[in-house]
Amino acid sequence: MSRTRLSTYTAPPAEVTRALDELRAQYEVPTAFPPEALAEAEAAATAWAQDGPARLLAEGARDARDLDLVTIDPPGSMDLDQAVLLERLPVQGDKAGATPAQASASSNPAPAYRVHYAIASLATFVTPGGALDAELRRRGETIYAPDTATPLHPEVLSHGAASLLEDVDRPACLWTIDLDARGEVVSARVERALVRSRARLTYDQVQAAIDGEGSLPPAAPADLPELLAQIGRLRLEREAARGGISMTTPEQVIEVTGAPESAGAPEPAEADPSGAAEAAGPEGAAGATSPGGYRLAYRVPVPAEQYNAQISLLTGMCAARIMVECGVGILRTLPPARPEDYARLRRVAAALGIDWPAARPYPELVRGLDHAVPAHAAFMDQAMSLFRGSGYLAFGAGGVGVPADDEASDTEEAVHSAIAARYAHVTAPLRRLVDRYGEEVCIAACAGAPVPEWVLQALPDLPSVMEQTGKRARAIGRGALTALEALVLRGHEGEDFDGVITSERDGRGELVLAEPAVVTEIRAGKGSSDDGRLPVGEPVRVRLLSADPATGIRFTLLRDQS
Repeated sequence: MSRTRLSTYTAPPAEVTRALDELRAQYEVPTAFPPEALAEAEAAATAWAQDGPARLLAEGARDARDLDLVTIDPPGSMDLDQAVLLERLPVQGDKAGATPAQASASSNPAPAYRVHYAIASLATFVTPGGALDAELRRRGETIYAPDTATPLHPEVLSHGAASLLEDVDRPACLWTIDLDARGEVVSARVERALVRSRARLTYDQVQAAIDGEGSLPPAAPADLPELLAQIGRLRLEREAARGGISMTTPEQVIEVTGAPESAGAPEPAEADPSGAAEAAGPEGAAGATSPGGYRLAYRVPVPAEQYNAQISLLTGMCAARIMVECGVGILRTLPPARPEDYARLRRVAAALGIDWPAARPYPELVRGLDHAVPAHAAFMDQAMSLFRGSGYLAFGAGGVGVPADDEASDTEEAVHSAIAARYAHVTAPLRRLVDRYGEEVCIAACAGAPVPEWVLQALPDLPSVMEQTGKRARAIGRGALTALEALVLRGHEGEDFDGVITSERDGRGELVLAEPAVVTEIRAGKGSSDDGRLPVGEPVRVRLLSADPATGIRFTLLRDQS
């Protein structure tokens, strides 16, 4: 049940690796872990294997191994940050006999659903101020490339002791979030817990079960597909009501040919609710078998991914609220688009023949578009330009004030405009440094305990650390795609291709090919009868002039297609 449109154009593995090695060297991507850091990680993993569960429970953690949690990730993933269990709750108390809608509409709505969300507890394994801690700050986040991933943590942790693998005891930050019948939050809390995942599921598995075309393993809760779809849709409705938007446009991905399932594919969607990928990664990273080649594809996420992302976004919003209430924390932010940006986008809509009434909100317009329509796809591509300038805001430490505990009075720098709410990164600590700190703030706040001193000391510098390491990861992602595009096209000079031009500025446009899945620049010609203007939003035929990783790709527009 693949939702990916494959390309037959492939790039040779040796040339891909050579290009990516040069890219990694250019951006000084870390290679092996320092011996001291690796030794700390191995010692922490060994200590957990010896008596970690017993020590965790003795320290007051909850024993939550009775929960039927499961993980949902890309095929072959080993760095499993999250495990989920969803429950439908009976209406209780004075609301007995009321319908779910009536109970939800009351002044004190009863919970209708419970979300259990276990997040890997990296604080259990990382000693503050140690060699591993210092190396994690240098890395910032996992960097995904087609041939290999450069992990944030040593694999003894990320693929082992700290990963929420099935049928093993693991420490976790366990969220319990109750929702009413409309999907609004009734209550949320997080605590340290000992958990055991029942099954490792993939998005396609869950989607097949949602569609009635397959079943989950016996160890997985039978009602998971139904509840994930139900809660996911409710949260999407709440997002629309807030004025937020999660785009599900086709994404350009790199796939491995002739290789087994990935040993560490990136988690989709959650890192960037606007829909713009923060780092490009392989749809299937190289495993133990040498790949036959690499190809590009456009991939539309299945609905199960969107529903699962809503659970993560829900948790991040709850975390932001808890941090603001306790006066310490770090938020993920995205400033609102400027009026001139919306004005420009309206001009784009008019040029593409898209009806955008003045009274129709932008999120409502986008939700009604179809990415399979070239003009719509071109508009959605341009709409992504509204989502720029994301960052982090640390507060309550280092002299930075706390955002007002009032959504209406929030300053611009404290909100995430794509979500239309305050939001924090807390659900991917195996792959992103900042999440470990956010989780520890929330655990302390929910327990009524002081925030650990090592968290307070680190908070002021975290935004700059994440900005610098994030830039490196994004540069590798963009560079990998650029190199792959040139390599899959090399040798096809003189051939014609179908595509769509999605934007134009000063005679330069963005060209999206149908196959292979290439997104590149095209320049308007000079001296033609139409003044060299590019036909934005229309199907076009183009000819490849040259393709080389060092000099780039050049296409020319074939204007006379009769």
